[in-house]
Amino acid sequence: GLVIDEGLLYEGTGLYSHSSLCRLRLESGQVLQCCTLPKSFWGEGITILGNNVYQLTSQNHTGFVYDKESFNLIRKFTYPTEGWGLTHDGRHLIMSDGTAYLYFLDPNTLAEDRKIEVRDGNQPVQYLNELELIKGKIYANVWQTERIAVIDPETGRVSAWIDLAGLLAQQPPGVDVLNV
Repeated sequence: GLVIDEGLLYEGTGLYSHSSLCRLRLESGQVLQCCTLPKSFWGEGITILGNNVYQLTSQNHTGFVYDKESFNLIRKFTYPTEGWGLTHDGRHLIMSDGTAYLYFLDPNTLAEDRKIEVRDGNQPVQYLNELELIKGKIYANVWQTERIAVIDPETGRVSAWIDLAGLLAQQPPGVDVLNV
C-alpha cells in the first residue's frame, strides 16, 4: 500500500519475513523511518486516518494500528477475512479482501459497521484489491487485470472503469500485477 500524507510517502510492503511500514521522502525515496512486521505476517494495504496508520495483513486476519509520528504500535485488531486493500472516508476504514465485498470498519472499535457488494450491472466484481477514495468514489484495482473499478460507496455499483490495457506489458519481467 502507498499513501501520501503531508508531502511524505508511507509504504506498506508485503512478503513473509520482509513486510514493513516505512515513511520516505517523496522526491528522493530516502527512507526516514521504518518498522518491520513479525516474520510470519505478509503486510498489505495501509491508510492514514488522523494520527494513526492502519495496516492489514494478507492471510493472518490481523491488522496493526501505529502512531503516525513514532510508528509505535498502538494495538492489533482481527478480522475474519483476508486483508487486501485499505482506505478511508473520514468516518470509516474501508477494506477489501479479494472478494466482491467492501467492509466499512469503525476506526475506533475496528468492528464492521456495514459491507457492500460491488457489482457491475448484475455481476459481482471479484478480486477487489488496492483501494483509494477520491472525490467521494472508491477506486479499486481488480487483481490480475488491467482495470480499476470506480465504485459508489453507498450502493456498491461500478460507475466507471479505468482501462490500463498495455501497462502491464511495460513492467519489468516477473511483474504480473499492476499493484506492485
